[in-house]
Amino acid sequence: MAQAAKHLYEFGPFRIDPSEGLLLRDEQPIPLAPKAFEALLLLVESSGHLIEKGVLMQKLWPDSFVEEANLSKYIFTLRQALSDGEDGQKYIETVPKRGYRFVASVQKLAAESVEQAPAEMLSCEGEEAKTVTSTTRWRIALVSAVLTATAMVLLVWLDPGEWRARLFGGPARPVRTIAVLPLQNLSGDTAQDYLADGMTEALTTDLARMESLQVISRTSAIQYKAAKKSLPVIARELNADAVVEGSVQRSGDRVRVTAQLVRASDDRHLWANTFERDFPDVLALQDEVASAIAKQVESRLGGPRPAPPPNVQAVNIEAYENYLRANYYFDNFDLQKSIDYYRQAIKLDPNYAPAYAHMAEAYSFLAFFGAVSPSEGWGKVKEAASLAVQKDERLPEGHGALALAKLHYDWDFPGAEQEFKRALELNPSDADVRHEHAHYLMAMGRLAESEAESRRAVELDPVGDGLNSCLCWHSFAARDYDEAVRLAAKFLKSQPDDPWEHTILGWTYEQKRMPEQAVAEFKKAVEATNGDPFYVAALGHAYALGGDRRGAEKVLLTLSDRAKKSYVSPFDLALIYTALGEKEKAFALLDKAVAEHSTFLVYTKWEPRLDPLRSDPRFQDLLRRIGLPR
Repeated sequence: MAQAAKHLYEFGPFRIDPSEGLLLRDEQPIPLAPKAFEALLLLVESSGHLIEKGVLMQKLWPDSFVEEANLSKYIFTLRQALSDGEDGQKYIETVPKRGYRFVASVQKLAAESVEQAPAEMLSCEGEEAKTVTSTTRWRIALVSAVLTATAMVLLVWLDPGEWRARLFGGPARPVRTIAVLPLQNLSGDTAQDYLADGMTEALTTDLARMESLQVISRTSAIQYKAAKKSLPVIARELNADAVVEGSVQRSGDRVRVTAQLVRASDDRHLWANTFERDFPDVLALQDEVASAIAKQVESRLGGPRPAPPPNVQAVNIEAYENYLRANYYFDNFDLQKSIDYYRQAIKLDPNYAPAYAHMAEAYSFLAFFGAVSPSEGWGKVKEAASLAVQKDERLPEGHGALALAKLHYDWDFPGAEQEFKRALELNPSDADVRHEHAHYLMAMGRLAESEAESRRAVELDPVGDGLNSCLCWHSFAARDYDEAVRLAAKFLKSQPDDPWEHTILGWTYEQKRMPEQAVAEFKKAVEATNGDPFYVAALGHAYALGGDRRGAEKVLLTLSDRAKKSYVSPFDLALIYTALGEKEKAFALLDKAVAEHSTFLVYTKWEPRLDPLRSDPRFQDLLRRIGLPR
């Protein structure tokens, strides 16, 4: 009697029989498509080692070209088959942008020999045959697998909610937070990175329209653009229940987007698809992908019902490319270059509202830190934001930028609050708008609400730098100086050259009567910004407060010379004279600041650096002219 040797693989409750093409669990067959079984066998044979996506695809389809989405679908199928074990063990790990690794412990066994009888011995001739050939066993297993698969389909079809939970490991935690990781540029041209970044931003914004769904800010997600961390680790750091990843490839006038949805708790790939359109239809393509993902979040993950997509407006394609390039420079804080590209986009397509809104945001940074005069900076913010809202009333960024202008320049505080509320109605997951709304609450003296809103913004943008840096400012405004020092020190460990954080820490040291430490922090800010007047003035205030009158006067002289060439805020100069005890000069400069609507006047209600002036009747008149509640 002939003997046929073979190997089996065991892991957890599962066994793979390569010669029969079977996956068994507790001796029961698990139905798998042939390619899915091949993929599983390749992963198991390389247990503990990464297999690159390209290598895996070449082995599975050596003689044909297939989309990466096909591989993702088979990995998804395998996870469904494996991830419902009682121990809840994860078997297949995704290494973002690279490939997959089988992480369970695998035993390779030499199976017991299978008796293979000659054909004449298979006849029963008076008694029941006691030997079953491997071929017969394979046929029985195949029939069993088909029946099992059919039963599963029928059960899920008859009662999808209950049986989906039973078959796939019980009800999963509903998705309430999702992150869109930076889409990979597969065009082979780094100059096309802006397209992948733009698509990432568009998907993030469109998904944020879903009611009750929290979408992590793109500024946090983009930190993982070149990260080599696993998806579960990334999701945990972002506090996300699910993650969207994928790629963008442009070839001539065609754009192809591949996207997949991954549940964070078990790294299970729930859905993958490929979308392709002509480049002029790229906006419709973005909405198509976002709508498909939204439906998957609702149906597979128990998420909220997606909101109806907005009407897609036609846009001049060259204008859109300029808009994406402008966003790239804006993200890198090259504000003037971003403004130049926004202007080009507007010139090519005067009706494209997002270009106006984003240009308004760029100008708001210049205005806030006094790089230009309030009339020039906030005036352009208001003009561009008003046009954005006029051309698309449902654009949250337009309302947010308009709110900033109404807050800092118009001193129309009810109008600012109304615009902030409208922006958050349209996109409750917009971390930047929530952060800016916190500024409004701070100006109104509603400091507890302001801090809560700022922390909400950080939840939406947990890894980004800008919003975390402002938590320290809120503690400073609340006069919790020890907490402000703690938060600033924590932030500066990861961003040691951030001038804004050094400045807030310097202000805090001033209030703690630590002038030498304050001067040291302001010097770091001045050095990091190559002598920006905003930070130079802060240094002058510290000199004055610490009794170094000569140092303060030297700063005043420097700023006086600078004012002949560029803008210097009279509010910043007034603070220096306040610390020197020269109230008349301080109030004269504050009057000038009121006349030009200096940016930081709206924070006068609580600003501790103005405390020496509060007992003077002229200070109450100052609050009245600004319109702040007293």
